[in-house]
Amino acid sequence: MAYSVVIAEDYKMARDVFAATVEDSELFTLAAVFNTAYEAMDWFEHNTADLVLMDVLIPGSINGISAAKIIKERSPATKIIIVTSMPEISYIDRAKAVGAESFWYKELQEQPLLELMTRTVNGESIYPAQSPVVQFGSTLSSELTGREKSVLRELVDGRSNKEIAEKLGIAENTVKMNITNMLTKTGYKSRLELALKARHLGLVIRD
Repeated sequence: MAYSVVIAEDYKMARDVFAATVEDSELFTLAAVFNTAYEAMDWFEHNTADLVLMDVLIPGSINGISAAKIIKERSPATKIIIVTSMPEISYIDRAKAVGAESFWYKELQEQPLLELMTRTVNGESIYPAQSPVVQFGSTLSSELTGREKSVLRELVDGRSNKEIAEKLGIAENTVKMNITNMLTKTGYKSRLELALKARHLGLVIRD
């Protein structure tokens, strides 16, 4: 008996590749294909499937990770693979937090999608060790510390040092130090440039 698969992906080329991967396999069968995460989430109100391929950034009122959480609540046995091409630094942790079984980067393709799907429905949970490494000014995104990434996320939101400190529960001087360190590493001239570049590169994407 083949495993049923739901695809939620707004980019037609990727959607077609996913559908072809399913249809060319004897192990899987295509249950439904959607352009938005909301449509997929809504479908699970009255239906179920064995596996979902869910993109994160899909235009509409809900992102793929939030939709995955609701699908899990409606159909706990359904396994979910989060897919994305963006290096956003929080996606892996957020996908794990909502219970998604696996995670796949479209651009990196550390392993074939069909292999990842097969291993996932067979009970494995497969995640990359880290998000894709991108050039961030004079440094690499992987050279940022966990605290620097947390501060950067709030900086992109336009928060002041005081607001960042309150949000993260750290001292305001610690915020200043982390911003200074990131400016030194990247070679950027201001906190505004730091925030704009992080957003442009997809390191921090606000939902």
